[in-house]
Amino acid sequence: MNKSAQQPDTEQADTEQGNSLIELSGITRVYGKGDATVYALRGIDLRINDGEFVAVMGASGSGKSTCMNIMGCLDTSSSGSYFFKGVDVGKLSRNQRALLRRNYLGFVFQGYNLLHRTSALENVELPLMYRGISPAKRRLQAMQALEIVGLKGRESHSPGELSGGQQQRVAIARAIVSEPAVLLADEPTGNLDSEYSHEIMQLLTRFNREQKITIIMITHEQDMAEYADRIIKFADGAVESDIKNGVLNNTNNQITDIEREDINSKQQRSIS
Repeated sequence: MNKSAQQPDTEQADTEQGNSLIELSGITRVYGKGDATVYALRGIDLRINDGEFVAVMGASGSGKSTCMNIMGCLDTSSSGSYFFKGVDVGKLSRNQRALLRRNYLGFVFQGYNLLHRTSALENVELPLMYRGISPAKRRLQAMQALEIVGLKGRESHSPGELSGGQQQRVAIARAIVSEPAVLLADEPTGNLDSEYSHEIMQLLTRFNREQKITIIMITHEQDMAEYADRIIKFADGAVESDIKNGVLNNTNNQITDIEREDINSKQQRSIS
């Protein structure tokens, strides 16, 4: 897919620093006025490089979901600047932001957000329909995406005929079918048991490593965050900490007890 041909119709920044994909500078988000004012974000400075796997953590109300919504062009900041691939997103029109979302971003949510009266295949085809892809081509691409996530043979099943883990795999297939540069995942394992959670995390890790998809994932679970290369923690609308995590890169993308102990040790040394 030629991403350059889909670049939003706006001037590029003069320079890009390194392989920076997302740059947030002084981002604030304020809701309400007067006594009802709520400061959801208080000056976020953040850079995410191309190909990173970033876990975002923090208590409910810490601002992590608000920040992700801004990065995903689902919301806009009250002040500050957001650059995506060198483009000043704050200067884009609503239609241009929609094009950026459609051509560069994929989304996975805790609640799967599948259409319950349609098949797995039809759910995965949906973003391709919005892009005007022909029925034959989108069916082929959707079939390939379902095969990649391990659901070959389940194409005709409705969400009600699939387990929670399988439904989340359909949601991931839908997110990757358009080959996004960035996958934004909001609590992708929040509704799953431990076994399915690790299956989903191994799948996301494989996409990050093999397909070089940048992943930004919100999670409340430390063991899920350990799959990421970097863990950012939010508190009271600000970045509380931003640390490199252990590199989980064994043959089967599985975390052994020894690796987990080593990761925890590295994190303790980084914090202390």
